[in-house]
Amino acid sequence: MPSVVLKYVMAASGAAMLLYLVLHMLGNLKIFFGAGALDAYSAWLRTLLEPAVPYSGVLWVIRVVLTVALVAHVWSAIVLARRARAARPVRYTHRPPVQGSYAARTMRWGGVIIALFVVYHLLDLTTGTLNPIGVHGEVYDNVAADFAPSHWYATIFYVLAVVTVGIHVRHGLWSGLQTFGRSNARTQRALKTFALVFAALLVAGFLAVPFAVTFGLV
Repeated sequence: MPSVVLKYVMAASGAAMLLYLVLHMLGNLKIFFGAGALDAYSAWLRTLLEPAVPYSGVLWVIRVVLTVALVAHVWSAIVLARRARAARPVRYTHRPPVQGSYAARTMRWGGVIIALFVVYHLLDLTTGTLNPIGVHGEVYDNVAADFAPSHWYATIFYVLAVVTVGIHVRHGLWSGLQTFGRSNARTQRALKTFALVFAALLVAGFLAVPFAVTFGLV
């Protein structure tokens, strides 16, 4: 597959996952409206489009789409990285730390942290296996138990993962805009600023929940 096609696959799959992140973050913020609002929102997601779609059918469609997007994103990233290395068979004796290489390294280790977090997050708040309470349907109580002061290590891991996601989103959004031809010499600074602000707001939205629970605001 041509590299330019792989770049489009990577950008499109990243956009799908980014849309999910935004919607997921907005849903999380319902915790500030109380237990009833958050638990009702969770139940609504499972009954969405019933009876045309079976119970939890929409959620499973979303999970399948996200899985396909994740596989396509990682696969295209690996192939592109291997092609880039193959095009430069001889290593530089001295390689100055440029922005591109720094971003690439950040995306690699960031991807590992995010992958580990996704597995933990699913076992924690989806299956309830690793949650201190893990009661199905009681989302508010599960989240409150997860980020309680006594469960500080989970909060730290969550913060680390979310910040990593923010770094990933900032660089990925900027790269995606370049891939789809939305960047030129005149707009580069504005688009970089947009990517940074967007990522910062996303991180703030996700971190508002654990910090509010830890410090007793909800």
